[in-house]
Amino acid sequence: MIILGIETSCDETAAAVVTDEELPLENRVLGEVVLSQLEEHRAYGGVVPEVAARAHLQHVDHIVAQAMEKSGLQFKDLDAVAATGGPGLIGGVIVGVMTAKAIAAVHNLPFIAVNHLEGHALTVRLTHDVAFPYLLLLVSGGHCQFLAVEGVGKFKRLGTTIDDALGEAFDKTAKMLGLGYPGGPAVEETAKKGDPGRFKFPRPLQGRAGCDFSFSGLKAAVRRAIEQLPPGDIQENDIADICASFQAAAADALSNRLKNAIAMFKELYPEGSTLVVAGGVAANQYLRDRLEGAAQTHDLALVAPPLKLCTDNAAMIAWAGLEHHRLGKTDPLTFKPRPRWPLDPNAPKAVFAGAKA
Repeated sequence: MIILGIETSCDETAAAVVTDEELPLENRVLGEVVLSQLEEHRAYGGVVPEVAARAHLQHVDHIVAQAMEKSGLQFKDLDAVAATGGPGLIGGVIVGVMTAKAIAAVHNLPFIAVNHLEGHALTVRLTHDVAFPYLLLLVSGGHCQFLAVEGVGKFKRLGTTIDDALGEAFDKTAKMLGLGYPGGPAVEETAKKGDPGRFKFPRPLQGRAGCDFSFSGLKAAVRRAIEQLPPGDIQENDIADICASFQAAAADALSNRLKNAIAMFKELYPEGSTLVVAGGVAANQYLRDRLEGAAQTHDLALVAPPLKLCTDNAAMIAWAGLEHHRLGKTDPLTFKPRPRWPLDPNAPKAVFAGAKA
């Protein structure tokens, strides 16, 4: 089976052709192109939805053409076309969905609307052939969740952020320190030169029951630390120490929440043996190393996609579409793009759970 995937939910315009043919896993992506909009948004310190949507509209056609050319295939060789149907910046999502619908209509192909989050969730089945069920930590600029992945389209949310996502906290920390956009990689690189013990930042929700997250207090603590430094005289070592201390606090918070998530997961799925970390923040090697240690302590294998497939890409959308198509799941051309699309629509609203242990 061969699927074309299109991703336009934020600030990458991407297309990829993926197969489930019996090939080495690294060869299943037949053609892939990702066009970043970093330069368009850098001056604003973050993604501007209107700018992103216009850029997608300008570039999506030739990005799809390049991906098809790299694959050596024609549209008639495809089994279906998939696109991110949400969640995301709705202007960009509309561009990708309409492009995919047009290709499907013209070439008489099935159309599949993919949940962007499920694209991240299933990427390890493209790259590592991970079996269901598995525990997923999904960490990005807009999402921070623990999910039990039971199967294609089957998710049980165990915990989520009650305020900010971790990726957003990384980006805001970078912005407050003048490190530019995107903030996550800048904070990680700067932290390598810093002292993680200098600033005593909080570990939000540590010791509480459940596995929900909170990062707004950590972000506020970073702002207060910056404000307490001599005005106009912040040194490079100050910035590095703040980054290192922030990153260490975030890792401690993740590890603490992970311990509870693993206990919940093992109670529900005793046969589960894998922890998957996915999303843009999963590219942070420091956090990966900390999570791997925590997973090993609890007899779980940590699996993460290759770094280039942690951030938004179309290979993950094509693969998720392929998994749905194998089960006979497609969508009508009347599908409406969705700015919000929870993986577990029945999950309760996140609240502070329990008392301190």
